[in-house]
Amino acid sequence: MAKDRLPSQSEDFPAWYVEVVKRAGMAEHGMAKGTMIIKPHGYAVWEHIQRALDDRFKATGHENVYFPLLFPMSLLEKEAEHVEGFAPEVAIVTHGGGQELEEPLVIRPTSEAVIWNTYKNWIQSYRDLPLLYNQWCNVLRWEMRTRLFLRTSEFLWQEGHTAHSTSEEAQEETLRMLEVYREVAEDELAVPVLPGRKSPKERFPGAVDTYTIEGLMRDKRALQCGTSHFLGQNFAKAYDVQFSNKDGELEYAWATSWGFSTRMIGGVIMTHGDDRGLRLPPALAPVQVVIVPIYKTDEERGSVLEVANKVKDGLTGALIRVKIDDRDQHRPGYKFSEWELKGVPVRLEVGPRDVEAGQVVMATRTGGDKQQLAVGDAISGMAGVLDRIQTELYQDAKSFREDNTHEATDFDTLREGLEAESGFWAGPWCGDEACEKKVTAETKATIRFLPIEREDPGGSCVVCGRSGTERATWARAY
Repeated sequence: MAKDRLPSQSEDFPAWYVEVVKRAGMAEHGMAKGTMIIKPHGYAVWEHIQRALDDRFKATGHENVYFPLLFPMSLLEKEAEHVEGFAPEVAIVTHGGGQELEEPLVIRPTSEAVIWNTYKNWIQSYRDLPLLYNQWCNVLRWEMRTRLFLRTSEFLWQEGHTAHSTSEEAQEETLRMLEVYREVAEDELAVPVLPGRKSPKERFPGAVDTYTIEGLMRDKRALQCGTSHFLGQNFAKAYDVQFSNKDGELEYAWATSWGFSTRMIGGVIMTHGDDRGLRLPPALAPVQVVIVPIYKTDEERGSVLEVANKVKDGLTGALIRVKIDDRDQHRPGYKFSEWELKGVPVRLEVGPRDVEAGQVVMATRTGGDKQQLAVGDAISGMAGVLDRIQTELYQDAKSFREDNTHEATDFDTLREGLEAESGFWAGPWCGDEACEKKVTAETKATIRFLPIEREDPGGSCVVCGRSGTERATWARAY
């Protein structure tokens, strides 16, 4: 694994990505097309993302629930725009127990239908509101072209579904959860993101407004990193969810939904990785510090491991995730390359000379020369080192995004820029879907976001030259 050179990002980014996911032990393909097996290293990253999100959900008053994987097809069909949007991706169960089912069952592509059909039994009065629920689950959306983490038929995620008594409260919830996503993306994943509003063409099926956070990957393509939807009363009307308001009048509930998925593991890989493999932010890294003991004789082994275990115990006591790689079947150089590939933020080396000097040698995944540190200093200062690496990864990614964000003044500039340089391209847009489609047809780019609050676009539409009504940011995307 550690001997063969990875494809370089500049020469073949897709091949680099595939090889990193495989060689770093993140995931592999399942037997059924579009499925994936998330391996321990990859799943441990997901667990840290889960914890970061779940803690924030609960701090903002949300509770976890679980709804069924299967529900009747007729339930999905009650919301016309929703079913139309998901129809090409829906998988349907027609047989069970060796017999054809009386009614086909949908494998959830998302859970609005089953949840809002249930909410009508839980909501009678304004006193029952708000309902602030989230579920951790898998969903299935049939994909023809798949890539591990980024686009698979089955994936893991959380989906929040909330019900409110007023439009204002639901809109506040929508933006509150978008801010939670931004905070987790930037503070935990070290992925700088831009929040915004989707164009009508790019909205979630059935939503009044869809809000997004968008990141820029190392190949200069955008990634939708999380979405939060203001659903208005659309689903309440479809599933007849009414409540008695304070005036004793019946009113339809107001809704939101929001989701963050395992595709963000792919986002972390593509935001921070380099030609040596992963570079994991310390907040997510399953192993934050790996200790590699170096010895030749049994006597050296004993003294080296004694120091290595002392360091491990000290770091563990400081709540740092640490591992000693004492495998005898591999040479130190192999271990160095393997842990670099896996993205471990810090490597500590301990050899006989280090034991004599009362020190360890530190190498960080963000680069720089190796450092010799006294054992006590390595233990006491490691939290600061990890914080610095977290910041370095974020700042590096932010600088990359800023260097690859451009202003479009006319259609030729926009088209040529997207074809030659990619990245984010921003400029005035008239709001006409025909102009939006023209850009996509000629460049394969889409509007990634509009400002959350409408603002003066500052000029004429870069596509058609008519008066601009919105400031749009385009990019090619995953």
